[in-house]
Amino acid sequence: MICICLEMQKFVLFNRKSANINKTKALPFKKRKMGSIIKADGTSKEVNLMIIQSKRVWVLGQFLEAQVEVVDGKIANILPYGAKTADKDYGDKRIVPGFIDIHTHGAYGFDTNDAEEEGLRNWMKHIPEEGVTAICPTTITQTEEVLTKAVANVAKVVEEGYEGAEILGIHFEGPYLDMVYKGAQPEQCIVKPDVEQFKRYQEAAHGLIKIITMATEKDEDFKLTKYCAENGVVVSIGHSAATYEEASMAVANGAKSMTHIFNGMTPFHHRKPGLVGAAMRFRDVFGEVICDGNHSTPAALNDLFMAKGRDYTIMITDALMVKGLPVGTKVLFGGNEIELYPDGSAHLVEAKSLAGSTLKVNQGLKVLVEKALIPFDYAINSCTINPARLLGIDDRKGKLVAGYDADIVVLNDDYSVEMTYLKGKEAF
Repeated sequence: MICICLEMQKFVLFNRKSANINKTKALPFKKRKMGSIIKADGTSKEVNLMIIQSKRVWVLGQFLEAQVEVVDGKIANILPYGAKTADKDYGDKRIVPGFIDIHTHGAYGFDTNDAEEEGLRNWMKHIPEEGVTAICPTTITQTEEVLTKAVANVAKVVEEGYEGAEILGIHFEGPYLDMVYKGAQPEQCIVKPDVEQFKRYQEAAHGLIKIITMATEKDEDFKLTKYCAENGVVVSIGHSAATYEEASMAVANGAKSMTHIFNGMTPFHHRKPGLVGAAMRFRDVFGEVICDGNHSTPAALNDLFMAKGRDYTIMITDALMVKGLPVGTKVLFGGNEIELYPDGSAHLVEAKSLAGSTLKVNQGLKVLVEKALIPFDYAINSCTINPARLLGIDDRKGKLVAGYDADIVVLNDDYSVEMTYLKGKEAF
């Protein structure tokens, strides 16, 4: 008999005997062992059970020899290693929380702006192969017609259902950006922040826009910044020419984050700290950073993480539709032609400048730990609990603790993904 607590109710769980359970290989979810729970009111119901274990399970900022017991997609218990018969023993492999990517445009030939249902579904289905269990599909600056269709497509897929990584919401990057620091964003579609226009986008998205990247110095009287902050949308300063002082005012008026620090923003100078300096100084403001080692060197990544600490830096991929496609592939992104280089970076064909990445989150973790020499807790937090805190979902995602979603990644020592579990289900 096992006593567990789920949703503030105490249950008694009875395991059924099953001689057919394979102890060395995790079973498909529909075939996993079943059990019955008897609630305090005397009623019972069938539940899906799963127990995995390893001698390195990431709990409370450390690796413990432990088991993770899952009941109906939620972590029910964290137990000592070997406490119960496990469905899968991963030995010395690392078991960590599922990765969360809050800034990513696409993959496998699909871009969020394409507004194609099947392209989005295919992306969500396959992205767990790199350990991603939750995601924010991200737009790029375009016309109002294109962006409206893009966000409406995400809403449609969410409402109709899909397989794979959980869509947490939409990251709306642009069109309220600075011309100088626009990067690969098409300048002909850049406009000033407009509350009424944003309301139309949010209506089309059925409320799914959760993050907006904009040049807050272009936001007159911080009208859109304040509106978003008051309505549960994270404002992230990015593609911006803001000075240190202007960034200070933006944060004071509701901005909570900065987009891909070092890229698309005013650089650091000891007499003009700029947005980079603000990112370093505002230690309790979240900051995204692309961790491919190309957009920012390992030394720069170390500087940022050491300045901000373990709780406010967020790894992003900023991945484009060429992710998962052959080297040399050329596609249109935001109206500009981009090409995939051998090192995994994507460049504007004409200007040769960086346009985005094809980074996988598990590879980004390796870059942080092995090349940038970031402490493991800093690195793992940046792709798990920190993005969850930014989005206000850290009560159910980002940790391996009882009561949280069973979003779990098993890592090999080379950082390749052995297995990803989506609410207790094997992803591949």
